Amino acid sequence: MRAAQLKAVLPRELLASVVVFLVALPLCMGIAIASGMPPAKGLITGIIGGLVVGWLAGSPLQVSGPAAGLAVLVFELVRQHGMLMLGPILLLAGFLQLVAGRLRLGCWFRVTAPAVVYGMLAGIGVLIVLSQIHVMLDGAPKPSGLDNLAGFPAALADAIPTLGGGLGWQAGLLGLSTMLVMYAWDKLRPQKLRFVPGALLGVGLTTVVSLVLALQVKRVEVPENLADAIDWLRPSDLLNLADPQLLIAAFAVAFIASAETLLSAAAVDRMHSGQRSDFDKELSAQGVGNMLCGLVGALPMTGVIVRSSANVQAGATTRLSAMFHGLWLLAFVLLLSSVLQSIPVASLAGVLVYTGIKLVDIKAFKALGRYGRMPMFTYAATALAIIFTDLLTGVLVGFGLTLVKLAFKASRLKVSLIDLPQDGEMELRLTGAATFLKVPALTQVLSTVPAGTTVHVPLSNLSYIDHSCLELLEEWGRANAAKGSKLVIEARGLKRRLEGRVRTTTGIGSAAV
Repeated sequence: MRAAQLKAVLPRELLASVVVFLVALPLCMGIAIASGMPPAKGLITGIIGGLVVGWLAGSPLQVSGPAAGLAVLVFELVRQHGMLMLGPILLLAGFLQLVAGRLRLGCWFRVTAPAVVYGMLAGIGVLIVLSQIHVMLDGAPKPSGLDNLAGFPAALADAIPTLGGGLGWQAGLLGLSTMLVMYAWDKLRPQKLRFVPGALLGVGLTTVVSLVLALQVKRVEVPENLADAIDWLRPSDLLNLADPQLLIAAFAVAFIASAETLLSAAAVDRMHSGQRSDFDKELSAQGVGNMLCGLVGALPMTGVIVRSSANVQAGATTRLSAMFHGLWLLAFVLLLSSVLQSIPVASLAGVLVYTGIKLVDIKAFKALGRYGRMPMFTYAATALAIIFTDLLTGVLVGFGLTLVKLAFKASRLKVSLIDLPQDGEMELRLTGAATFLKVPALTQVLSTVPAGTTVHVPLSNLSYIDHSCLELLEEWGRANAAKGSKLVIEARGLKRRLEGRVRTTTGIGSAAV
């Protein structure tokens, strides 16, 4: 960037970076807590997302950092394998993203059906809410969503002084107050103060209240020295990647992070008229970022739509804003860590509960209804599978339903038998895709053809025909030749859609292909 151009855009980029920093600060810590990790881990990811990925990004206005969409998966991985195993998982996941970007596979991560993506986010949102309502009461989340739901009445009773005698009610009120401030700010925010994020306002106000009233609540634990929060990857940890479960986890992180990043990048492109995203370059940049996060033991990152939209709305036009926001995060942690230690954990949990509720996008669910019931069913099935099992299973259920729908659509075939003007001649008209699934329907129609009839079969209306249907037609011609019947396959102009070659045998005629 030339000096004159830099001078022109720098003031606007600095202002936008401060806005993004204010949005990112509470989210980085809150998502870390929701992931079962120390808040400092989320801040490290935010710093890498700004300084490194912001510099390398193929989507210059997108802001990267820890994402709520991965919190559930990370929580499960940490619970099952321990925090130290997250390092090798992220290193491999980032490497897969880097390779995919270099192989220009970015576009393939965007072919995910919207119903699966929205259903995945809805399921994640519900799980975040179910886990963070315990944290809002200064408790600990359970291993699964159902356990969190079943255990909530007891946790609530323990937090009420007249029932359990605990002090969790103080934390609960702070969390609820944070949510109410965020909701009210979203609805009533003055235009002149639109750059102030509701999450920061909610956390800031409840932190002040908790200090003034000297409330006995859990507060954020951040080391005085950021280096103390770094867990360097040990070479011996890489040997654990021989475990199939860790390999599957790495592929899951890579896929979900890539899909979320590129969908976010596409959404950001619709918000401005500037430089378009290079999805392959963005995917490679995310890979580098996640590899670095794996090396230092931080959280995984994605491109995040909340921070990115704030960046665009604040007037950013270059990648400088994303990079500066990482610099502000680093400076704040190094110089003002004591301020972070005053923040109630329940306030950050309130931010996550509010975020989780917004992930359950009812408008998106209703919009899917315009395309039929199947997308709505896929959305619901994906979300419920995630809630009742786990994230990976839910995503696989969504993909499975999408493939079933695709197979059904691809195998639709209309079969009709039409009398021709010439005596003793009929046309077997086939429209769609003739696959083995339609052999019974073809057999039934052919059984109604009178003996001694010449049947013409034009294939010009077919998108595809496989060998099972071709063999059925040929077999019918041979079997009915003794009755004077004849089958004429007219496959002119359809070479590329035929599986194998149309053979001519007794009782069968074949027009030129």
